[in-house]
Amino acid sequence: MLTLLIPVLCKEGALEAARHAAFLFAEKCVARVQLVEVLEEVEKGRAVAYQSPAALRRREKSSMRDALTRTCAVLDDAGVPYTWKRVFGPPEKTIAVYAATNGADVVVLDASGLGFFRKWGLLAKLWRLSPKPITMLH
Repeated sequence: MLTLLIPVLCKEGALEAARHAAFLFAEKCVARVQLVEVLEEVEKGRAVAYQSPAALRRREKSSMRDALTRTCAVLDDAGVPYTWKRVFGPPEKTIAVYAATNGADVVVLDASGLGFFRKWGLLAKLWRLSPKPITMLH
């Protein structure tokens, strides 16, 4: 049985990946799911010049909390066992390191809320950095 890693990258959440995990759980292919809320480091962005890092972090956490709640609701409705964790850093490197160190078998990336170049750039970097297979849903 597989352990899926589902990164939540944007405020749209990872609904397609959660639905995919729920289907695989119903088919007895998945044992558990690891949700990872990936937040970029706001201290390194340009917005810090205009607002405090604490205010930026609060805004990002609140928007991501809604996305995570919607994603968890899909998994809860299907009865899928999951754990979640919040991590900080560049998404590609953070996801690759988390997948390698925490026992995930497959990374299921919901890129439906990302733009074209962001989506394919993220996927290309993940393929290069991650030792685990990457499945992108778009």
